[in-house]
Amino acid sequence: MRLKQLRKEHGISQLKLAMDLSTNQNTISRYETGEREADYKTLIKIADYFDVSIDYLLERTDNPKRY
Repeated sequence: MRLKQLRKEHGISQLKLAMDLSTNQNTISRYETGEREADYKTLIKIADYFDVSIDYLLERTDNPKRY
C-alpha cells in the first residue's frame, strides 16, 4: 500500500493521520509496514483523505486519479 508514500508527500505525521481518520498511530504504522491490512471502509477513508483511487492506494495502478 502507498500509505507511507502519500503521507510523506503531504507532510503528514502518523499521529495526525490517525487522528484525522479516527484511529490510532499504531494502526497507521502497522498499515505502513504491512503487519495489518485495512478493511474496506478504511481503504475508502484513506483514498478519500488523499483524493486518490483505491487502486492507486493498493498499487494496482500508477494513475492516482479517481474516476
